[in-house]
Amino acid sequence: MKQIANIFGMRRILGLTAYQIVFLIVLVVMLFFLSDTSVAKRIRYESQIKELKAQIEYYHQQTDSDKEKLHELQSNHEDLEKFARENYLMKKENEDIFIME
Repeated sequence: MKQIANIFGMRRILGLTAYQIVFLIVLVVMLFFLSDTSVAKRIRYESQIKELKAQIEYYHQQTDSDKEKLHELQSNHEDLEKFARENYLMKKENEDIFIME
């Protein structure tokens, strides 16, 4: 019996008993792998943040492009007419439209 007590209770590693070391290992495993702030979830969240930042950048570029097109259409009447003809199939009174696909 004393041998078992010596193995688990009296033997110390870094000033800690075997029970304390096992408890610390279990605690670390719970904190890093089983909690809401686990390492796997952290990596997944970082990946989602990276994807969302890429989407934000894409939409900023798309907004800038659309603003340029809007400015061109508002500043030049001929471009506005061309845009309306191509995208909305508008025509003048005496014109016929042929759609080719």
